[in-house]
Amino acid sequence: MLVKEIWNWHFLERKRQGLVTDFLTERICHSCFRRQDKLQRCGQCKFAHYCDRTCQRAGWAEHKQECSAIKAYGSVPNENIRLVARIMWRVDKDGSLLSDTQLTTLEELEDHITDMQEDELKEFKVDIHNFLDYWPRTSKQHTIDDISHVFGVINCNGFTVSDQRGLQAVGVGLFPNLCLVNHDCWPNCTVILNHGKIELRSLGKIAEGEELTVSYVDYMNLSEERQRLLKTQYFFDCTCEHCKNRIKDDIKLGGMEVDGVKPSEEQVKEATDYCFQMLEKMDQARLKGDYHEVVKICRNAIEKTEPVLADTHIYLLRMWSTMSEVQAYLQYFDEAAEYARKMVDGYMKLYHSNNAALGMAAMRAGVTHWQAGQIEVGHGMICKAYAILMVTHGPTHPITKDLEAMRMQTEMELRMFKQNEYVYHSMREAALKNKPMTMMHEPKSMEEGIKNLFHRRK
Repeated sequence: MLVKEIWNWHFLERKRQGLVTDFLTERICHSCFRRQDKLQRCGQCKFAHYCDRTCQRAGWAEHKQECSAIKAYGSVPNENIRLVARIMWRVDKDGSLLSDTQLTTLEELEDHITDMQEDELKEFKVDIHNFLDYWPRTSKQHTIDDISHVFGVINCNGFTVSDQRGLQAVGVGLFPNLCLVNHDCWPNCTVILNHGKIELRSLGKIAEGEELTVSYVDYMNLSEERQRLLKTQYFFDCTCEHCKNRIKDDIKLGGMEVDGVKPSEEQVKEATDYCFQMLEKMDQARLKGDYHEVVKICRNAIEKTEPVLADTHIYLLRMWSTMSEVQAYLQYFDEAAEYARKMVDGYMKLYHSNNAALGMAAMRAGVTHWQAGQIEVGHGMICKAYAILMVTHGPTHPITKDLEAMRMQTEMELRMFKQNEYVYHSMREAALKNKPMTMMHEPKSMEEGIKNLFHRRK
């Protein structure tokens, strides 16, 4: 997709087909994708859940045929089958072009079925078989080739749908226009979801004739790993400048330089291997909910490898990130703040200055420093995060609005701190009791979260 010269630009795609992912069907509204403590269940199929009657009415057009199909089928098929069915019902009703602004049709999108590996094809055929059992006899019948094409398109073109704050993946959808945007490991655009709509936002000035690109994978991966992921999931060989020249790979697995002296390759490899082993143990402890054990493993690994590895080493960054998140969850805010700052400093040397992951990390660091009573650093981090997310998410996104409220609050507190520290600390204690700013819920693995908006077949 080529454009004229633009700056601070975004493209909005409203027409989409999406649904709640399998493991959150009872906790997320099937219409507005909001997380609610109490949802009302569809009285017919007993499957779909909604905030209230307003959301149920709004979602009825999409759910009507699905509702009957689920009742007749006697069970609920997986999310890929449900999404294919919804797409085909929509196409049967409205045709391939759903609006005047749609730039491509479903038929024109690539499915890459012939590129699939044997094990993936087996799963693919099982889904098609189950789809045929699920698809109502009263609906228009389609050829196996047409059904297979839609499954293939979803497999390599689906987008993750996030909750209203953009912090958790809650569903999967297909946005035809965004499927036309190609990949670059160092892109000039980013994709975000805002109030159920998907936006392609520029990360800076884009020259006339320059192609719009987004990153399908996280840049924190090494070039070889990014290329492997892209080949496996999207069936192409990445030849972008960052992959061809292995840009920043050296510092992602590099050693710490002190007064011009670096550790030997053997020392760096030994520390890297040790970090990798400890990260596996850490993930096992995290899955068990044993966060004190997570802290113990991380602390030992950091003490052993921090003197050897660079502050941009991706394994050390994962350790710092985990320590920050878990210690904040356990309310050891001083230590959490220290590691959050180190994490952001490392991210700034690796990511694009307007990368959403960097913005979210700065936000987390800002809140953690605020929780630790370090108001000056906390306010600075929140301002940094706000500046980044104003570009990546825009002013109307809920997370940006949250950040604006945090920025105003910390600015007020900083002024008070400079005028009278005693009054400030008194006010802060009261604020902490009300918890106006909170961290995430229970710590999750680094692979979870908002880093990747591209759906992957489970």
